[in-house]
Amino acid sequence: MLLRTALSILPLIGSALAQAGGQYVDPDNGITFWGYTEPAHGVTYGYIFPPLSANSNEFIGEIVAPIATKWAGVSPGGAMVNNLLLVAWPNGNSIVRSARYATDYVQPTAMTGPVLTDLPSTKVNSTHWKWVYRCQNCVSWTTSSGSTASIPVSGTGVPAWAWSSHGVDDPSDPESTFEEHDDFGFFGLPWSQAHVTQAQYDNWANGGTGGSSPTGTPTTTPTSPTSTPTVAATPYDYIVVGAGPGGLIAADRLSEAGKKVLLIERGGPSLGWTGGNYTAPWLAGTNFTKFDIPGLFESMFTDSNSFWWCKDITTFAGCLLGGGTAVNGALYWFPTTQDFSTAAGWPSSWNNADPYTAKLKARVPGTDDPSTDGKRYLEESFNVMTQLLTPQGYTNITINNNPNFKDHAYGYSAFSFINGRRAGPIATYYKTAVARKNTVYFDYTTVLNVVRNGSQITGVQTDNPLIGPAGFVPLNPKGRVVLAAGTFGTARILFRSGIGPSDMISLVQADPVAGPMLPPQSQWINLPVGYNVSDNPSINLVFTHPTINDYDNWADVWTDPPAADVAQYIKNQSGVLASASPRVNFWRAYSSPDGRTRWLQGTVRPGAASVTTNYPYNASQLMTITAYLSTGITSRGRIGINAGLTATILQNPWFTDPIDKQVLLQGLNDIISTVPLVPGLTMITPDNTTTLTNYVNTYPASNLNSNHWVGSCQIGAVVDENTKVKNTNNLFIIDASIIPSLPTGNPHGMLMSAAEQAVAKVLALSGGP
Repeated sequence: MLLRTALSILPLIGSALAQAGGQYVDPDNGITFWGYTEPAHGVTYGYIFPPLSANSNEFIGEIVAPIATKWAGVSPGGAMVNNLLLVAWPNGNSIVRSARYATDYVQPTAMTGPVLTDLPSTKVNSTHWKWVYRCQNCVSWTTSSGSTASIPVSGTGVPAWAWSSHGVDDPSDPESTFEEHDDFGFFGLPWSQAHVTQAQYDNWANGGTGGSSPTGTPTTTPTSPTSTPTVAATPYDYIVVGAGPGGLIAADRLSEAGKKVLLIERGGPSLGWTGGNYTAPWLAGTNFTKFDIPGLFESMFTDSNSFWWCKDITTFAGCLLGGGTAVNGALYWFPTTQDFSTAAGWPSSWNNADPYTAKLKARVPGTDDPSTDGKRYLEESFNVMTQLLTPQGYTNITINNNPNFKDHAYGYSAFSFINGRRAGPIATYYKTAVARKNTVYFDYTTVLNVVRNGSQITGVQTDNPLIGPAGFVPLNPKGRVVLAAGTFGTARILFRSGIGPSDMISLVQADPVAGPMLPPQSQWINLPVGYNVSDNPSINLVFTHPTINDYDNWADVWTDPPAADVAQYIKNQSGVLASASPRVNFWRAYSSPDGRTRWLQGTVRPGAASVTTNYPYNASQLMTITAYLSTGITSRGRIGINAGLTATILQNPWFTDPIDKQVLLQGLNDIISTVPLVPGLTMITPDNTTTLTNYVNTYPASNLNSNHWVGSCQIGAVVDENTKVKNTNNLFIIDASIIPSLPTGNPHGMLMSAAEQAVAKVLALSGGP
């Protein structure tokens, strides 16, 4: 549905937003609009207002869209809830449109008050459709709470757009329902400049044409408008791209060392104290958001308003402050010795990770009993797993007290929560970094590419004109850029900077917007960016047991959690909601036919993402064991971009070596071997209509994805032992993309230890600021 995103956009102060719009002339009607042509879909959105002195409550607008656009919409106020929403679509040779309004993130309904009049240049032809309209009673409106909201016509604003390739349910009905948009975005506009004389406005509003000249050079077609005035260039010692775990640790340690640091995040805030505001009615009176509360983890994947996932990456990736650590289950394991071994692909200078893990522990100690009252909740699955694993020779341990004990070991799940709330690098490294005067933080800003002259990086190009001239941010002499945009995001920035395989750079070269930003082909740097990626292949086994309480399978945890649990959590951050869903983790090592040792990790949680069974079962007694293969796997894949520059998987990394599948299947058989010894335990997925071997062989490839992607900028291949991109002087990478092989457990803790070590090496490397 239209603009289903929880953004309450502030004026363009402090936080930066999306592309900047400008002035253009529509050649069909001569109207001088202020607007923007969105490059991915080729849709133009424009606005023009009467003079400010008229204190008018109307404007003229237009949407010009390729015929492939099944519907498009705008929110001049920049958000969905309590804002004027305008939506239009073609129906034969006509345009159907309506004004909508929403009081929550649900299907917008007809809005009373606005009066829409189609102007004469509205049309549909074989290639495009155009809606040119007069919108009366549209500058201000009364919200559902009785307050007045308005477009800031005398200042600046960030109107939003929404686009869909799926048709509405009834094209003839202006009030038709429709599916959620396929894409959305924002652009900055100086509303105070988007005004003409009353006489000129009246001419256009009554269907007249021409008669006005823009202050810039008129265009002959509605193309991308020119940028609005921008700020002066401010150079930095270090520009850190991405506020995920790698970027937050890098920014904190660099600023701690006295460097002038710019930290850029493409998404917005997450936790309540960082400015996040995505909350629920039952949290009224608190500053908690969805991201603060550990127990809401499962709802990250079921909430229809999933604005936190990157829309231009085809797998789950967090686009908000904290990156994946703001939305994941926060399973947190201190790295093993083998995680940084030469055998795992690390240079020998990385082998002693203990000092850096110690620095991490001092900031994020981790816990396996996150509820502040010291009690454990929903622990029935732990008791079941004790009965299942003990006969197989497993030992119950406190896992992070002995990180190297990862064979036939099990224990309570450990997390990076602090005091019953999500914490990780956000509540620690970010908090201290932004408190320093030498750290500048911009969110809602996308870094498109690094700007370079051969091997020397001179700055970064962003989509935000408020951060530097035309979005460019320069480095100080000897300055450095640190990419920390994740396995997919960092690879794409490199491609757009002329670094990587030629097939990927050629796709950038063909793009009308990104292509001109590439350096000359003679300066392209051929590195294996995107190759060598790995991700844990994971398979779910679903069970029932009469003692299990699966918390209603977490179905209502966001919309209607139990009142008693809400009250308990709000009071002192204790109870069920103080923990994510996992309750048990276990590991086992397997020797393999190729002579390698492969490790299997299990994660156990009450509930199930899906159930396929012919058995009758009690839906309130579900338990899932997810078995992952980790350290030692040899399967690898490739990631890259498509013609639309969307980051995507080019070759799946799971089971490209059949030995990996063989070992995982052996591990699954071992897990279920003692099921008959646990009274009441029944495996329902897979059930008795298939074999475990057939279940694994027919498991959908997309379901194998654990979203633990590493290796696209592997150390030793793309970056050197100091994490400097090869054949560059001052470009570094500190994120999961440099990790050469999967760690023994979930990569959350190991990645943060790696970031501590990486930033120490960057600071120690001579030649910097």
